[in-house]
Amino acid sequence: MVYVFLAKGFEELEALAPVDVLRRAGVTVKTVGVTGKRVSGSHGISVNCDITVNEATFDELDGIILPGGLPGTTNLEADERVQRFIDYAAENGKIIGAICAAPMILGHKGLLQGKKSVCYTGFEKELTGAHVLDRPAVRDGNIVTGWGAGGAMDFALLYLEALYDNADIAKKIARNMRYAAY
Repeated sequence: MVYVFLAKGFEELEALAPVDVLRRAGVTVKTVGVTGKRVSGSHGISVNCDITVNEATFDELDGIILPGGLPGTTNLEADERVQRFIDYAAENGKIIGAICAAPMILGHKGLLQGKKSVCYTGFEKELTGAHVLDRPAVRDGNIVTGWGAGGAMDFALLYLEALYDNADIAKKIARNMRYAAY
């Protein structure tokens, strides 16, 4: 199971592209409302989440995704319940995905120390100890980061690849979606 945490002001494409890609691959994915069951994104698109953060459990958790957007990212970072899921995922080697501004949450926690990472332009200084690259998405161990909405598909596919530790499944989904860049 993968949880995609949504807080008011999240970047819609960065949240929903991974949900779509992972579900196409047969992954159980739940959108998790942090600021309510219905969460409004940074561009006014509202999502009815599958569950709220109060209903989320660590049972069968394979990974988490933190979409960017503002104030979505800062709302995620300020939530102690989300912080507990990040800590659990990090301590148990689960796949952690963060895109756009959200990698700063991982940087602030020291999880990017010595790791390759990407983020939205201007947030590089928040990625404490990371080797910041210039590409749509990058994986280093159990952490996948993406640079923003324009790289949401690359991020989603790389997250899928990391989840199964298998590039073939991501390539198959990309082909089925007619996504030529992957």
